[in-house]
Amino acid sequence: MWRLLIVDDQAIVRQGLKLMLEQDEQISVVQEAENGTEAINILERYHGIDLVLMDVRMPEMNGVEATRIIKSRWPHIKVLILTTFNDEEYAMETLKDGASGFLLKSADSEKLIQSVYSTMNEGLPIHEEVAAKVIPKLLHADEKEKEIEHEQLTARELEIVRLIGAGKTNREIAESLFLSVGTVKNYVTTILQKLALRDRTQLAIYAVKQGLY
Repeated sequence: MWRLLIVDDQAIVRQGLKLMLEQDEQISVVQEAENGTEAINILERYHGIDLVLMDVRMPEMNGVEATRIIKSRWPHIKVLILTTFNDEEYAMETLKDGASGFLLKSADSEKLIQSVYSTMNEGLPIHEEVAAKVIPKLLHADEKEKEIEHEQLTARELEIVRLIGAGKTNREIAESLFLSVGTVKNYVTTILQKLALRDRTQLAIYAVKQGLY
């Protein structure tokens, strides 16, 4: 079972999200916080969180700053951003800081649950309206960043990069290539090392920038 922390400054929103998420037996909301500061305090005391469902605009500490701190201190914890604001700048910031996805609060319960599954299976769920604005900016972001040649990757590694760029999870990649999930994870680790990339989000962006899918 995946254990979630919901971070939102409105109690009624937290309660609604909890009801929607816990329709799925794989998901349990074990903690709630009303801002980023409280979320970090909870994570310091409670060590069983798998995923943080994070609002963006909150008092004391917003979701952008909280995501940055959480991913630097607890890199194994997934952060899924949820907001009412279709603001690509927030999406850009949180994705660069290691967030695993970005959804609008207009998403229905099915989409929300699917996004949790995708996140926990190493996917990168991004709401369609946000993706339409974010992806073009990511493609042209940081022009000074040196281009990394992908010729150093093996044919199998390139195939995995293409699938990651297409938004596939490790499980979906494993099924497609007739590999175990563990083997796919090992491949991803090796690819990240070869390309000097930090995480799967950077790898997905790399795949798009290089036209590898």
